[in-house]
Order: sequence, then structure tokens, then C-alpha cells
Amino acid sequence: MPRPPAIPLQEKTRLVLAVLAKETTIAEAAKAAQVTEQSVINWRRQFVDGGCAGLAGGAADRRPEREEQLVNEIKRLKMALGEAYVEVMTWRKVGGARKVPSETSK
Repeated sequence: MPRPPAIPLQEKTRLVLAVLAKETTIAEAAKAAQVTEQSVINWRRQFVDGGCAGLAGGAADRRPEREEQLVNEIKRLKMALGEAYVEVMTWRKVGGARKVPSETSK
């Protein structure tokens, strides 16, 4: 069975606010949106926990912070990789006398 189309954020917000204001029931909101009651309950919980950003998946507020963390981690890993490469190349150059395996001796 195919997944139903995604409900726009504005529609979710409107339905959740109507449920919270007791203008409609969870069952009525679910029927209007053609989703399960559990979906509306989840939306309500997400909205109460995080406002509109919670309904959008909660990632909207955290995205720049997480992206910055990932960029910093990539920089750190690139630096570590570069240092390891230089170390290996140095060992290969001075390793001839010490019998350090080279790339071609596999």
C-alpha cells in the first residue's frame, strides 16, 4: 500500500491548534487529514514539545549547529589523514635501510 502524501506543515499546525483549543476531536482531525488518530496524537506531542519546528521534524532549529559540528569533524579527520599520510611517506623514504615494506612489496 503506497504511503499517503505528506501533510503540509500549515495544515498540521491548524489541525493541532484546533485539537488543543478543543474545537475538534483527535478523531475528527484525523479524518479531515485522512491520517490515523495516532498521527494526530504524534503531531500534538511534537507541537507541544517544539512548536512549529517540532512539527517540521525538529531539525530546523538544530540544523546549523549540527552542520557546524559535522564540518569541524570533517576538518579534524582530514588533518589526521594528512598527518598519517605524511608519516607513512616519511617512513617509506627512510625505511629502505630498515626494511619497512613499501607499496610495491605486497
